[in-house]
Amino acid sequence: MNEKMSIAVVGGGIVGSTTAFYLSQQLNYEVTLYDSGVGQATSAAAGIICPWLSQRRNKKWYQLAAKGAAFYPALIQDLGEDPDCSAIYRQVGALVIKKTPKLLEKLEKIATKRRETEPTIGELSILSPEEVNEKMPLLHISESALFASGGAKVDGALLTEKLQEQALKNGARVMKEAAELSIQHTQPQPYTLTTSSGQKSFDKVVLAVGAWLPEVLTPLGYDVDIRPQKGQLVELHVNAETDDWPVVMPDGEKDIIPFANGKVIVGATHENDQGYDLEPTKRHLRVMLDEAIELAPDLAEAEIKGIRVGTRAYTSDFAPFFGEVPYAPGLYAASGLGSSGLTSGPIIARILTQLINGEAADLSPNDYPIENYISKR
Repeated sequence: MNEKMSIAVVGGGIVGSTTAFYLSQQLNYEVTLYDSGVGQATSAAAGIICPWLSQRRNKKWYQLAAKGAAFYPALIQDLGEDPDCSAIYRQVGALVIKKTPKLLEKLEKIATKRRETEPTIGELSILSPEEVNEKMPLLHISESALFASGGAKVDGALLTEKLQEQALKNGARVMKEAAELSIQHTQPQPYTLTTSSGQKSFDKVVLAVGAWLPEVLTPLGYDVDIRPQKGQLVELHVNAETDDWPVVMPDGEKDIIPFANGKVIVGATHENDQGYDLEPTKRHLRVMLDEAIELAPDLAEAEIKGIRVGTRAYTSDFAPFFGEVPYAPGLYAASGLGSSGLTSGPIIARILTQLINGEAADLSPNDYPIENYISKR
């Protein structure tokens, strides 16, 4: 009987939890997920899955994000959830607001062209202010908005919780503690993780620690092009049936994401000068909330239920990367996802799983070269 391959996944955010879930489905793997949860971007995030209406010019980023959006229904079904009524993920449509009608028409043309290869976009239409208010009663605007029926919302905390729950059922171990990596030059298990409960060696390791990747790899002699960005969201409660309301994407940092039972998330901020600070910053929150209230005046009366703070990871050129770490066979990493982590994280995890399995990948890692961001000193 062949001995199982031992694999550690460090980081329980969207990439780490999805990777652990899919690896745990393989009978010949022994999977351990380490998740301290501190500062994690995913658990703080409530995401909009609608990359087709982005105007970022990076074609490789768009390819990854579009692939990620298309992958979501399969992921939700793999988790045993019904995509039509899941509390984790639902396609409710997305409303995009631009400053001028000309910009809105330009975006509609871009989206219509993209729909030729990305049918997940769904139906596209420019709605009048009255039609916008009918779909999303909180909004009181004088401009039209572009509606894409394929736009979706996802709760990052619920998603990672479900992924880890299913990984456990598949036989994985989930350790709620931080892990430090060291490389052993003896075979057959070259990687050792040290935690408060001791040391354990592994054949392969996946680093999904987001903005904390430099802390892990720098002691091993690597330079890592990653910087942290603080993001804050506000959770509000309104007295309304919000289950089927679409998500709202205005210009700026004031996305409005309705969930079930009156829960509405507003956010998120993009704070580049706060490092790894996880304390709420009232000034930034106030500005963001005031901008949202301009679009949705009823939010001024909404009850504030909580504030979420997380740390995103960005590279110097804002592009994500993933793959095998240079000069370290069997050591994989992914980072730099920024504010699109909930969209692209699951498909990156799926590709990492495919690489570990020796399967053909859905997208080539060569298009997201890890060696451009991680280099050996």
